[in-house]
Amino acid sequence: MERCSAILMPVSSLPSPYGIGSFGKAAYAFADFLHAAGQSCWQLLPLGPTSYGDSPYSSPSSFAGNPYFIDLDLLAEDGLLTREDLDGLSWGDDPRHVDYGPLYEARYAVLAKAKERGWDRDRAAVETFAAQNRDWLADYALYMALKRHFDMKSWMDWPDEAARLHRPEALETWRARLREDVDFFTYIQFLFFRQWEKLKSYVNGLGIRIIGDLPIYVALDSADVWAAPDMFQLDERGYPTEVSGVPPDYFNADGQLWGNPLYNYAAMERDGFQWWIRRVGGVARLFDVIRIDHFRGFESYWAVPYGDTTARRGRWVKGPGMKLVGVLTSWFHNLEFIAEDLGYATPEVAKLLRDSGLPGMKVLEFAFSPDGKSDHLPHTHSFNTTCYTATHDNAPLALWKKTEATKAELKFAKEYGGFGSGKDFNDGVIRLGMRSAAMLFVAQMQDWLELAEGCRMNLPGTLGGNWTWRMLPGEATPELAKRIRELTRIFARLPKEKEKEEKPEQAPKP
Repeated sequence: MERCSAILMPVSSLPSPYGIGSFGKAAYAFADFLHAAGQSCWQLLPLGPTSYGDSPYSSPSSFAGNPYFIDLDLLAEDGLLTREDLDGLSWGDDPRHVDYGPLYEARYAVLAKAKERGWDRDRAAVETFAAQNRDWLADYALYMALKRHFDMKSWMDWPDEAARLHRPEALETWRARLREDVDFFTYIQFLFFRQWEKLKSYVNGLGIRIIGDLPIYVALDSADVWAAPDMFQLDERGYPTEVSGVPPDYFNADGQLWGNPLYNYAAMERDGFQWWIRRVGGVARLFDVIRIDHFRGFESYWAVPYGDTTARRGRWVKGPGMKLVGVLTSWFHNLEFIAEDLGYATPEVAKLLRDSGLPGMKVLEFAFSPDGKSDHLPHTHSFNTTCYTATHDNAPLALWKKTEATKAELKFAKEYGGFGSGKDFNDGVIRLGMRSAAMLFVAQMQDWLELAEGCRMNLPGTLGGNWTWRMLPGEATPELAKRIRELTRIFARLPKEKEKEEKPEQAPKP
C-alpha cells in the first residue's frame, strides 16, 4: 500500500428513507464523494447480520450478509417490490439514528414479498449462487430457519437435541420440514451479494479499495459454532468450557466479559487451519483490505470460565501466533491486512507484529499524554502503520475534546499541534494524522463533520444505544470533499493518478 488516506463510514450510517443505510443510491453517492475527496480507501465495519445488541461484531454468521443493507428501492426497480409494499411502514422517525425495533419488524416482511415474486424467476441464478457457497450457505439458511421455528432461541436451547448437536439425520428432516424458510434465507443472501458485488465493482472502478474488519471471535449463538463444534472449546453437551474477554484494568475492575467461545487451536492446526482459511476467504469476497480485530489474541488470549459474570477469574492462554498468522498472510497473496494491535501491549505481541510484517495501529486520541512519551504521537510513527483519529470504539474528536480528554491532554495536544481549542481543534488533529509518516491515515466521517453528542458509534462494555449513528442527507457536501482533497494533496496522500491531475503545467522551455 502506498501513502494514502481513508474515511471510516459504516454502511449502516449512510442516509436512506428506510431506517438504515444500504447498498443503494446513497452508497454510490458516498463513493463519488470519496473519489472527489481524493481518498484511496473506504473503511467499513463488518457486513454480517446482527442480532441481540445490534453489534456487527456479534453475528449469527461469519459469511452471511446483513439483510438490512439490501436496498429496497433497487428491489423495486428490479420488479421484486411495489411502492404499495413500502408505503405506510415504520422505519423509525429519527434520521440521525437507527431504530432497530421497527426495522426488525418491517424488513423481513418486505423481503418475504420480494422472495415470493423473485424465487421462480431467479431459480437458476439462486441455484448457482447456492452451489458456489455450499460450504456455508446451506448450514446458515437451515440454522436461521431453525432459530425462527424455535422462537429465536439460541441453538444451545433448542428442544430438539439432535438438531442442537448438528446430527446429519436430523438436519435432513428439518431441512425438508422448514423448506420455505430455508429458501427464504437463501434468497436473502442471493440478493445481498448481488447488490454488494455491483456496489463493490463501482467503488473499485473509482480506484477506491474497501477496508473491512475481521472480528477475531465469532458469536456463540452462530451458525459458525453450531455447524463446526469441533473447532471450538465446547464440552460434550455443546456448551463452552471457557469464553473470551479482557482482564481487569485501571478503567474496569471487572475486566470485560465478551462471552465468545474460544477456538480449539489444536484441532484447527491438524488440518492446516482450513477453518480460518475458509473464514478469511469469505471476508475476502467483501473487502480488499482486512483489519484483523484484536490481533493480540493470536499471541495470547484471556480465557474466562463459562458461567462467570465478570472477567476477573480469567487467565492468559498462549495463542497460535505465527503458525496461524503466517498461514493467512501466505495463503492470500492479493489481500492486504492491518493488525489491530491496541490494548495490553507486551513484548510478545510486538514481536508477533514484527514477525508478521503487518502494519499496526496508532490512535491520536491516545497520543496526548502530558509526559510526551506516548508511541501514538505522530513523530513516533513508522511507515508500516495505520494512523486513526479515532476508531469506531472511540468518541468522535469533538466529543472526546468536550467530555473525555483531560485538561492536561488538551493542553499538550495544542502545544504539540500548534492549534487552539476552538473550531480549529478537529482540523488540527486531522492535520497531525495527515502529516504522520504512517502509510494510511483514517478519519471517522464524524470527525470531518465535526460532530459530537449523539454521534458516537460504540461505547465498549455497554449494551443499547450503540451502532445507531447516521449521516444526514446533504452533509457530505462538494465543499467538504474539496477541503478533504486539498488536505490530502498537501500531505502527499493523493493517489498517483490524482497527483498528476493536481500538478500545474510547466512553462515551456525557452
